[in-house]
Amino acid sequence: MEEPMALAASTTLAASAQSVTDVFTNEEFIKHVSETVGGELKSFTISGPTSGAFTTTTVRTLPTTRMPDIAKKVLGDSLTVTQEESWSAPAADGSRTNTIKLTVAKAPVDVTAEQKLVVNGDSTVVELSGDVKSSVPFLGGKIASAAEPVIGRALNLQATLAQEWLASHS
Repeated sequence: MEEPMALAASTTLAASAQSVTDVFTNEEFIKHVSETVGGELKSFTISGPTSGAFTTTTVRTLPTTRMPDIAKKVLGDSLTVTQEESWSAPAADGSRTNTIKLTVAKAPVDVTAEQKLVVNGDSTVVELSGDVKSSVPFLGGKIASAAEPVIGRALNLQATLAQEWLASHS
């Protein structure tokens, strides 16, 4: 088993944790994020209102154009990523935790991440931490290291685009 690659990022958004939650679970926004990275949203489902604990499942395709040739050989022109999120109900101050699990079709890569929405006055700090693992020793490690920046970018981009979305949709 190779060492997992670490994902880590922190972004501060000038909005309440509930507003951030609502953007992160807005199908139009998710479609926008997917298309910004050259991908396509295939499906999005959500269980229940975002005011409590809930789960979401997002299926999207992402291009492999920026990946090394070895990854493109295995994965083809695009990869299909299923993102399952399990959101906690808000804490007393509105902060909440989102456990993210990503699986990539045809690739021995699993991503687990935790996204925390931490209330800080009128802002919300989005903290992302996690790792990209592969169950296949040699080739899997290469694919994981190729997938990590792509997946990391997509997850980080979500917070950057959320700020623009909040500004233009408020």
